[in-house]
Amino acid sequence: METYTTDDALTMMGFGRSQALVLVYAGMGWVAESMELMLLSFLGPFIREEWNISPENESMISSVVFAGMLLGSCAWGFVSDKYGRRTGLLFSSIFTSGMGFLSALSPNYLCLVALRFLVGVGVGGSHVFTSWFLEFVPAQNRGTCMIVLSLFWTLGTILEASLAWVVLPALNWRWLLALTALPCFLLLPFFRLTPESPRYLCVQNRMSDATAVLERMASANQSVLPPGVLIYHRETKVDLNTLASESECLLPVREKDCAINDAMSSESGSLAALRTLLSRDLRRSTLLLWLVFYANSFAYYGIVLLTSQLSDANTSCASGVIFGLHQKETNIYKDTFITSLAEIPGLVLSALLVDWFGRKASMWSMMFACCAFLGPLVLHENELLTTILLFGARACAMGSSTVLCLYAPEVYPSYVRSTGAGIATAIGRVGGVICPIVAVAMLRSCHQMEALVVFEVVLCLAGVACMFFPVETKGRGMD
Repeated sequence: METYTTDDALTMMGFGRSQALVLVYAGMGWVAESMELMLLSFLGPFIREEWNISPENESMISSVVFAGMLLGSCAWGFVSDKYGRRTGLLFSSIFTSGMGFLSALSPNYLCLVALRFLVGVGVGGSHVFTSWFLEFVPAQNRGTCMIVLSLFWTLGTILEASLAWVVLPALNWRWLLALTALPCFLLLPFFRLTPESPRYLCVQNRMSDATAVLERMASANQSVLPPGVLIYHRETKVDLNTLASESECLLPVREKDCAINDAMSSESGSLAALRTLLSRDLRRSTLLLWLVFYANSFAYYGIVLLTSQLSDANTSCASGVIFGLHQKETNIYKDTFITSLAEIPGLVLSALLVDWFGRKASMWSMMFACCAFLGPLVLHENELLTTILLFGARACAMGSSTVLCLYAPEVYPSYVRSTGAGIATAIGRVGGVICPIVAVAMLRSCHQMEALVVFEVVLCLAGVACMFFPVETKGRGMD
């Protein structure tokens, strides 16, 4: 009897209308996350002015969001692996939009910090959008499709910078919080249109449901499925006495994975998933991914915060003037908008590199390039040169982040894909928690050189770690 796998079906039907629907929905999820995070560049000074808080408390507003994302990344990854990708998407969207609207009504600083932490928990589920989308994409299209998906992130950053430029001078920060929560809320009416991942359904042994999803996709794409019956694993002779290398474990899934999956279902799901991620076969990839996610998050969000802090730090530290709310306010909006546009050439660069040089080389080359752009900022530079250097650094940071978000789901097998990517994303959020302390607190204390050296060291370590990833996933199937 003829059989075929999910990868076979997706390859035959190609990229079409069904994947385009998933792309737009996942893309809107990324727009929502990027807007919530770009918001942090503008919120702090207005809160400091209204409630007279210290610079340390100002940086806490950003740090608690990333702390919430750390928790949310793990939680939503586990939910989506156990209860389905759609379940993770639905409840993370409801939670994010609800907490976002409530935070706009915060009566005091402590209430705002608590609600922004909860917003972070909701936003932590954004990596589920990535895993869900990539599970519908044929292997030969994954690199390009991930770049297209990342355009939605860039759209969100540009939209938030534009929104802040219009809303903050005319209204106040509460309106900005409410309007920023709106895109996530707009996902909910269209949730019924979203399909469940056929790979997840196969892992759950719901083969008829998976076949039905693939049949609807093939119909929408005006294609057909391969002849035969859908199976989860190809039948392959495996010598159980031979220890598999990591690359053998990660390349198309073998029969031995059935035993792993059965073992996972018989014990605590989260503990079993973590044990699998740290097993001998996956340990090296997992630990290196954690380091690179931490460094990439630290650098990317640090550069976003540097954009709104660095030029004022140069002026204030040189003149001894204390920071003020309206000091160079228009320039902050302009500089943030310009550096947000840098993400577009960053995506173009990653698109050129990812399927040409591969995932690993693309990541380490762009991380080292980011270091090169940040290097001159160790010294005080004029505003024009600072903006140009941050533009280049932001482009490289966005490019490496995009390739990393593509690489992580490709490394893991389906039954721990969302959990593995979620925990790695959560580790990255630790970098997000710490970077405001460096980018805001150190700059406000006139320690620019020390702050930039920290960024340089972290990025260099991440670039070296990328060289030691054991698996190149370019062109490899996800089953």
